[in-house]
Amino acid sequence: MKTPVNIGDILELKIIDISSYGLGVGKVDGFTIFVEGGFPGDEIIAEIKKVKKRFGEAKLIKIKNPSSDRQISKCKYYKDCGGCQLHEINYKTQLEIKTNIVKDAIERIGGLKNIKINPIIGMDTPFRYRNKGMFKVSGKSIGYFKKKSHDVVDIEGCIIQNETSDKVLKAVKDYVHKYNINKNIIRDIVVRTAKDGSTMVIIVTTNEKLPYINELIKNLKNIEGVISIYQNINRKKTPVVLGNENIKLYGKDKIIDYIDKFKFYISPNSFFQVNPTQTEVLYRKALEYLEVNDKETVFDLYCGIGTISLFVSEKAQKVYGVEIVPAAIEDAKENAKLNNIENIEFIKGKSEEIVPKLLKEGISADKVVVDPPRKGCDEKLLETIIKMNPKRVVYVSCNPSTLARDLKYLDEKGYQVMEVQPVDMFPQTMHVESIVLLQRQ
Repeated sequence: MKTPVNIGDILELKIIDISSYGLGVGKVDGFTIFVEGGFPGDEIIAEIKKVKKRFGEAKLIKIKNPSSDRQISKCKYYKDCGGCQLHEINYKTQLEIKTNIVKDAIERIGGLKNIKINPIIGMDTPFRYRNKGMFKVSGKSIGYFKKKSHDVVDIEGCIIQNETSDKVLKAVKDYVHKYNINKNIIRDIVVRTAKDGSTMVIIVTTNEKLPYINELIKNLKNIEGVISIYQNINRKKTPVVLGNENIKLYGKDKIIDYIDKFKFYISPNSFFQVNPTQTEVLYRKALEYLEVNDKETVFDLYCGIGTISLFVSEKAQKVYGVEIVPAAIEDAKENAKLNNIENIEFIKGKSEEIVPKLLKEGISADKVVVDPPRKGCDEKLLETIIKMNPKRVVYVSCNPSTLARDLKYLDEKGYQVMEVQPVDMFPQTMHVESIVLLQRQ
């Protein structure tokens, strides 16, 4: 079938929507055109660069009439950096876009209509919210990858990161420039900052050798809040930032962070939510949706380091947390001890394998929480949840598409979606977190 556009065509477009990847969406005779940098309401001139059967891709040449929702970005690196997509859109509109992304996925992919989807819960201040910064190092440039590239945008600081990250970047840059450090030695910088300002710095290297290491330590120690410095060795040429070998260079083995009143140990490889303010909102909503009491047992599947489990333990008689990552389970056990919580049991393994074993032992769940990775739940796990027949399931998701797919499955098996609450965990980006209440019919 002939498409209405060809490569090289220059055309005027009205941007009417935005994709889940942050691309503007326009139409030519019903044919979809994706334009990077276009936002709903923009009237633009664009050049067609690719043509597929069902859509085309175009390069933005000029904005003739900008959307009324546009604003001047507070980030001077925004045009080049691939980290954020929405700096030029006012925050109120960002929130509307994300709510609509969740709604569209649930209706289009999940096939679920007339679902109660609440407006997204946003932040009072949508900047400087991240407690973990991860920066690429290439020669003397330290920052983030450019859009669609592995070239590094050299930055002085990042306005969605904690301010301490900016100081760490400067200290490492000064060290790299002063001692002319070979570009193949340091590959990444990771900065983890707790609520009280305690900071862990991790220098990721390709091998054990780190020239003038004492000078680097001295530079970092002088930064207020830095109480732990590690060298992490990652010899593998993969996108994974951290390797498995850590060498403590200075200070404490771990830092302690908080979500609400709960304390969590943070080590170099620990997983921890990057937006503690919104994480508290998310987990309180999970507790509200569960409506758990002190006579009930709750399963927390894909439990990670036990963050949700700790919240639920306040109300439940017993909580079982299941996680496949060994290090996460060990962290979870330590976190339970740190908070003097004794009604949680953490088990290492695949949830779809562990849960049937628990059922055979006569251990079942009145309520279930699932918080899977972006790929969503394993279908075997969903089957296992159905067989277990809990009264309620609370699903926490970072991917609206896989969430919608799994909700469709659960709905077809007798679990009605009662309510969906999006939460803005990642302002200025297209990412959106959601929490869903499902109830057995």
